[in-house]
Amino acid sequence: MNALPPVAVGAASAFMAWAVRGRSASVFGRSIWHGPRDQRVLALTFDDGPSESTPQILDTLAQYRIPATFFQCGANVARLPEIARVVAEVGHEIGNHSYNHPYLFLCSPRAIENELLRAQEIIQERTGSRPVWFRAPFGARWFGLGPAQRRLQLAGVMWTAIGYDWSSRAEEVVARLAAAASNGAILCLHDGRELREKPDVRTTVETVRRLVPMLLERGYKFETVSRLICPTK
Repeated sequence: MNALPPVAVGAASAFMAWAVRGRSASVFGRSIWHGPRDQRVLALTFDDGPSESTPQILDTLAQYRIPATFFQCGANVARLPEIARVVAEVGHEIGNHSYNHPYLFLCSPRAIENELLRAQEIIQERTGSRPVWFRAPFGARWFGLGPAQRRLQLAGVMWTAIGYDWSSRAEEVVARLAAAASNGAILCLHDGRELREKPDVRTTVETVRRLVPMLLERGYKFETVSRLICPTK
């Protein structure tokens, strides 16, 4: 059998990379990465929580009376159930971010479904909220994810812009997200660092403190992902 020419191998590799991590890709299950563009509304989202520092972020959101969507890891919910519950109690939306935050492309379809199911169960048990949205760890999707989402009635969510708040300074993160803000944008930050205990999220805390009033002054309204996508909900 003749080997594929290098250009074909390169094209196939590029397609697979897009299918796994492309924000608009739907190869492994439909994902939303942007809301309607007809109104000056956007969604602020947080991944990898809850963590010991989540309450600091909640304080800033409460100060400006804005809602957000928190994609929580089941293992972190099990470790910090009181904080996870407060997120829901004060009116924020909780999404599913898997149980152990694995690279899904290293998991079998059965393992992927188990990750989503375990997170779904612990989040509902500890917070009283059953997620309707799922964001893949590292934004990486894989075979078996679509069927698992359908069985668990979870819709996929990527992002319009991600802050890289785990590796950048606060002023860089603010500038990046402020430049990407637009009608219907979904902005991604992190109130945890995967499954680490007591993670250093000072950059995220400071980013929220600076970014929220800046975007409010520009006339943006903040909504949860659900209300961004379905304004009548």
